[in-house]
Amino acid sequence: MDASIIVTYRCPMKCQMCNIWQNPTEKSCEFKPELLNKLPRVDGVNLTGGEPLIREDLPEIIRILYTKTNRVVISTSGWFEERIFTLAKEFPKLGFRVSIEGLSQKNDELRGQPGGFDRGLRVLLGLKKMCVKDIGFGITVSNHNSEDMLWLYELGKNLNLEFATAAFHNSFYFHKFDNRITNINEVCDNFEELINRLLKEKHPKSWFRAFFNLGLINYIRGGRRLLPCEAGTENFFIDPYGEVLPCNGMEEKYWFESMGNLHDVDDFREIWNSEKAQAVREKVAHCPKSCWMIGTASPVMKKYIRHILPWVIKNKLNSVRGFGTDTQCIPFFHVGNNDKQGLR
Repeated sequence: MDASIIVTYRCPMKCQMCNIWQNPTEKSCEFKPELLNKLPRVDGVNLTGGEPLIREDLPEIIRILYTKTNRVVISTSGWFEERIFTLAKEFPKLGFRVSIEGLSQKNDELRGQPGGFDRGLRVLLGLKKMCVKDIGFGITVSNHNSEDMLWLYELGKNLNLEFATAAFHNSFYFHKFDNRITNINEVCDNFEELINRLLKEKHPKSWFRAFFNLGLINYIRGGRRLLPCEAGTENFFIDPYGEVLPCNGMEEKYWFESMGNLHDVDDFREIWNSEKAQAVREKVAHCPKSCWMIGTASPVMKKYIRHILPWVIKNKLNSVRGFGTDTQCIPFFHVGNNDKQGLR
């Protein structure tokens, strides 16, 4: 089971595709690090925000989390360079994922902060110089940066860094409800090119990333998820107030519900095994949305790997033979999916 912990909604960036920065948490209202002692063992933890590095007690949070998991990764804008380097020295196993939304000019335009690209790149290069092993960066694709995605992929490949992709979504978390890709053909063509480049790589992990990006094409075109969403079963989120949530993709106009608040119990399992949590899982099973975000897609890709493996092998072999991937033919995997999930 994977956990994503939203440590704050405070953020120095002013992204066009996310309004978290307009809805910050009060520092005094954010959970104290000790609250995380109630968590069980998990496979991995992603620390996110807002901007996690804003929290001055982040080292204490990380220390506690390393008693719950062997892998902690921070998602960051890269804005607080020195704080990142200090953390990397203190926690050598700590992973970092820097958000970069395009090349220099486009990134700074979309993120609303001049110099953001330079800081993010310096962080990546600095961490690499420090021999930090778990480093990467990612892009959230919108209407204006899908071409830059391909250049950033090449940058990551040449620097031997992890490169992740996403498409912008609407949800309570982003405080955005008008994110919509309008130049669908252009964006999907660039994702198709990325898929073909990933399949040419030697590493199997890249081939499965190709499948994830196929899921993004499907999402952008308005299709149902390739795999069922099992948010609240295979993963969970904790927000800055201690609420245990199934995901960060919920929208109030469809539904929004917490499983419970960690402040109200002595142990996380009291929430996880509760009737309220089961009721939330039922809502997930009937959720009308078809989000495709790494936090909820990755766990089911691992769970149902034998189902997607034939697609991966077939398209890798096609790549070796010099053929591209047919992204017009999107598979749908019947693995016990609820017939109503993803239907509006």
